[in-house]
Amino acid sequence: MLSHYYTVKGFGEHEIVIQKSRFICYINRAKTEEEAQDFINKIKKMHWNATHNCSAYLIGEHDQIQKANDDGEPSGTAGVPMLEVLKKRQLKDTVAVVTRYFGGIKLGAGGLIRAYGKAVSEGINHTGVVERKLMRILKTKIDYTWLGKVENELRNSEYKRKEIHYLDDVLIETYVEEEKKEAFKEWMTELTNGKCDMTEGEVEYLEEEITL
Repeated sequence: MLSHYYTVKGFGEHEIVIQKSRFICYINRAKTEEEAQDFINKIKKMHWNATHNCSAYLIGEHDQIQKANDDGEPSGTAGVPMLEVLKKRQLKDTVAVVTRYFGGIKLGAGGLIRAYGKAVSEGINHTGVVERKLMRILKTKIDYTWLGKVENELRNSEYKRKEIHYLDDVLIETYVEEEKKEAFKEWMTELTNGKCDMTEGEVEYLEEEITL
């Protein structure tokens, strides 16, 4: 599993108009090629009467699956520039479809390349990007008398709280980077005067939106 990677926030839709042609970009996450194809087919059905429904996607930790489809546009003028934008933005597990309704003015090869690239780039900006960081869940069990102090200190720290379970004792789950586990344990032990019981949980990705 990658320690961190970037992907789109989720589903997004954004339209631009170039020389009277409408370019509608649809973006989504896709963890498998099947998910990507299902998304593409869904957009194609929705816009069955469009001039073109061009697509591109990157799947896998190391971009093992890369596909681009011009859907009738001149070869290399739509799908490839769309794919290049995904690569340039370092996105993973992402699928993009650009639906074009021809406006009567031909753009030429260069114009098409710029138009499809711009549609995807603006679509990404509109949708938003997240960084997914692989984190260890550390579980801290404390007495209720420590809850206020620990909550307050966590809130003002670099660590992200996942969840609190109110049981016989309080169980606080915190996202911690693997290389900071020991530092967190020492910090929490000092904070509670050693009155805490700590265990390590599973690893999972924490998502944080990044500024484009």
